[in-house]
Amino acid sequence: MEHDYHDLINIFNRCFYADYNTKLEKGGDEPIYLPADANRTYHSIQFAHGYYSSALHEIAHWLVAGRSRWHLEDFGYWYQPDGRSEQQQRLFEQVEVKPQAIEWILSVAAGKRFFASADNLNGEAGDSRPFKRAVYAQVCHYAENGLPKRAETLRQALCQFYGTENRIDLSYFDPDRI
Repeated sequence: MEHDYHDLINIFNRCFYADYNTKLEKGGDEPIYLPADANRTYHSIQFAHGYYSSALHEIAHWLVAGRSRWHLEDFGYWYQPDGRSEQQQRLFEQVEVKPQAIEWILSVAAGKRFFASADNLNGEAGDSRPFKRAVYAQVCHYAENGLPKRAETLRQALCQFYGTENRIDLSYFDPDRI
């Protein structure tokens, strides 16, 4: 199945621009979330290089962030760039579990393969299996208890657009393959 980031932009903006004043946009080298300001009247989720997976990941961060964080650049989250020590990597992974679980669910809804991201190519990533298991456990939690409202809205829109199954079926999720 082909995945054109323009389709994802259209789906996201149709779902959220009117009610949340937020647009998904292709960005440059680094993804970033920019709140509305004097130069831009809307909030902007910018993903890297036109990569579909980057867009899903940045959307997932927006879906996890609460309204108070929407007024902060990159939601005010701590971020240590690539090259993290193993201890810094574990801290990074703790804040990535929910976004990556949502990203995985959205990827399945879009019929796209998901890969967990340690985002630490030049650092000491260590054993990624506990992180992958934590992401899978969060997917299981969402499957049992439901997604947050905005995440569910987007999941359903993706299922409709791509013609995928409109439920979270755990048979599509394998923590050993991400």
